[in-house]
Amino acid sequence: MQKVINSHCHIYPIKIAPRAVDGIKDFYDLNMSLDGTVEGLIEDGNTVGAVHYLVHSVATTPKQVKSINEFISGEVKSHPDIFTGFGSLHPDSEDIEGDLDYLIELGLKGVKVHPDFQQFALNAERAFRMGAAISDRGLPMMIHCGDFRYNYSNPEQLKPFLEEFPDITVIGAHFAGWSMWERATEELAKMPNLYVDTSSSLYSLSPETARDLIRGYGVEKVLWATDFPMWTSKSEMEMFNRIDLTDEERNKILYENAAKLLGLE
Repeated sequence: MQKVINSHCHIYPIKIAPRAVDGIKDFYDLNMSLDGTVEGLIEDGNTVGAVHYLVHSVATTPKQVKSINEFISGEVKSHPDIFTGFGSLHPDSEDIEGDLDYLIELGLKGVKVHPDFQQFALNAERAFRMGAAISDRGLPMMIHCGDFRYNYSNPEQLKPFLEEFPDITVIGAHFAGWSMWERATEELAKMPNLYVDTSSSLYSLSPETARDLIRGYGVEKVLWATDFPMWTSKSEMEMFNRIDLTDEERNKILYENAAKLLGLE
């Protein structure tokens, strides 16, 4: 079976997972397929032969940062062979530097932010303050990108951030522009420090459009992902397999690109 890395997975402690999943469902008005637990993630991944997962969560207030990062770190330590963890930051924290140093101490390998949940624009001073600290430490970032309802993470906000911090490797979730996929590709495809993932996108794109987006960014810059617990791996893989790609291209997106980016090989 083809080796697969799922490069976008939200996980939550069992006690709060139902509330967290409901919160995402309400925010996007989309049905959630899975339960948000670690056990649920692994069970779902087994259906497509997933061998590794990039796991993270989002702090909606500064006081959540420490506990979230400790939880993600704990799960990575419990599943060292199959989990890589990215930690959370919040732009309103009084100690971004300290939060980052503790994140690194916990063994987390990058940072995940969600400007729309956290209500900050990527081209604002608060974002640049975080970016400077992240760049100084050489960490990669995953950024939720795009939402037609807001102006926090759309291409016109993301592009200045990418230009300001060329040394940060950024994974732009959802082809770097949820709900504005083609516009994002047109504006961002040439950014050298930008990777993208396929999560929460294929449900709304034809196979032909998805192929055009992949070609736009470059096959070597695309990561397969499900946005767990939003979509099942099986349904995401079925949609991915409808895209006209070569076996070599498919392997890069499903495994090789993420393995290289996360330092797994």
